[in-house]
Amino acid sequence: MDSPPTGLPLSATRETATSSDIDTLTLTGGHLVTPEGPVDGWVRISDGIISEFGTGPPPATPLVDVGGHWIVPGFVDIHCHGGGGGSFTSLDVDQARTAVATHRSHGTTTLLASLVTAPPAELAEQISSLSDLVTEGALAGIHLEGPFLSAAHCGAHDPALLRPPDLRVIDRLLAAGRGAVRMMTLAPELENSVPAISLLAEHGVLAAIGHTGASIDQVLAAVEAGATVATHLFNGMPPLHHRAPGPVGALLTDERITVELICDLVHLHPATVELAAKHVGASRTVAVTDSISATAAGDGTYELGTRTVTVSEGEPRSADGALAGSTLTMDTALRNLVTRCGMTITEAVLACSTTPATLLGLSGSVGALRPGLAADLVVLDAELRPRRIMKDGSWIPGVGG
Repeated sequence: MDSPPTGLPLSATRETATSSDIDTLTLTGGHLVTPEGPVDGWVRISDGIISEFGTGPPPATPLVDVGGHWIVPGFVDIHCHGGGGGSFTSLDVDQARTAVATHRSHGTTTLLASLVTAPPAELAEQISSLSDLVTEGALAGIHLEGPFLSAAHCGAHDPALLRPPDLRVIDRLLAAGRGAVRMMTLAPELENSVPAISLLAEHGVLAAIGHTGASIDQVLAAVEAGATVATHLFNGMPPLHHRAPGPVGALLTDERITVELICDLVHLHPATVELAAKHVGASRTVAVTDSISATAAGDGTYELGTRTVTVSEGEPRSADGALAGSTLTMDTALRNLVTRCGMTITEAVLACSTTPATLLGLSGSVGALRPGLAADLVVLDAELRPRRIMKDGSWIPGVGG
């Protein structure tokens, strides 16, 4: 982990500024994690936007002393199925709001809602029910994980509902979202996958490769057609083989691909995360949760699409024993990356915030400590646990202490 920077003294009169309705305030006494590395200093927030930051005396505004904690940008999770008992597939907007609030309380200030395989008519309903939350800004968009996946690598998806890509179905699903669908995962070996990827690219939708046993040549054809993301690399695909590298080898080596890594240390061994992240580099590594409704809701029985999932000691599994998402939150993902997977805090913040924001085309609004971006911030203590969380310049109540 990067050491906290030292030798940059702050001089200011400490004032108390804790109200969420203050238009302008300055956070002082923090270790700011910028894309270039940690800096001791202050960050000024005006009208929900980061207006400036620096290392000298802070401006004469209401001050909040964060007591030497880290200040990082809010996390950006591009693969999440629910949380707090709420599922994005439920057609219940209150459940979706519960999931958003659950992850926001763990520092995720920008979130894609992921849907699992279902019949197209049901998917269209689910997309439509979530589209208003995208319009209002509670969600950054919708990710469709299925139904165009390989039955041989279906994981917790219902294999009876899987099918080759159908351009008419894709048009219908995109229309249901009215621009809310931002990403779709599919298997490149399926018939019509290349035309489907081209269609998604034409609509500005990220085409992701996952739940696949594709050959390296099939993956290359998908990338040439416009695919840019590897959905939870290693999971839902055959392992790397030295004579048949398959999807893992192709997705690791092609520099046009950004790779998702589920950093719960269950889906992937820490050494695997470290190996992949070091190979692809910070600009291509994205930490994701793949979390389900059981996240922050305790062990028990839950539904994931059409499948019943049993969560024991935090691990969700379907009846056949397959991992069925996770109960991970992004603050834990960042902590795992730093403490178990060999990353510096700067590299971990890039994976949890900056790189996914760039992938979504949101680097001009979120994902970094940079003037002009939204004041979405997480204050982390020395153990990298959230103490305070800010969304659009307002503190989220009930976090830390």
